Amino acid sequence: MAFTASHLLHGVASWYEHELGWATAKGGGEGPVELLTGLRFDALELPAAAGFAVLRRLGGQWPVALAGRRMRLLVAAGAADELPGLLDWLEWGGIALDLAALGAGDRMTAPIPPGWSGSGSPGAASWLRPPEPGREVEPTLPAMSAVGGGAGAPCLVRLVDAAASECHRVRLLGADRTQRLASS
Repeated sequence: MAFTASHLLHGVASWYEHELGWATAKGGGEGPVELLTGLRFDALELPAAAGFAVLRRLGGQWPVALAGRRMRLLVAAGAADELPGLLDWLEWGGIALDLAALGAGDRMTAPIPPGWSGSGSPGAASWLRPPEPGREVEPTLPAMSAVGGGAGAPCLVRLVDAAASECHRVRLLGADRTQRLASS
């Protein structure tokens, strides 16, 4: 029996709901399954180049997704609300950074579960570091040290500072590259 796109989408949603206990929503029409942020986790979204640099700096084992040239670092639920204040406190406020947070009321495209074939389209969401079924994800997520996060989870403040720094570096290198090409 051939599986249709609809079967695949239902299977993806079912995997997230039953294996991880994560809330999902249908994308528009036959669009991809979406994960509801703000319930079990939030996500920091940044350019993939900046995200890879952050992962090299901080290590860790929390879930990380890729979608095209964007990376999504899963963080503790509620962290999205902390981002503007943290950026100000770390003296990144007022600087144009390509750094966003997905929190309560937001959604992110659900990557195809690890080990599944399916999407195949370039830029489709995929897991760089997948969540593990049967394992609590929350203790591994970066959080404010006073409120949570497991022993191996990086502090949210360190993560945001590293992410802001790498986003700024990527922006400056991109601008420098454009200026060099224009003056050639």
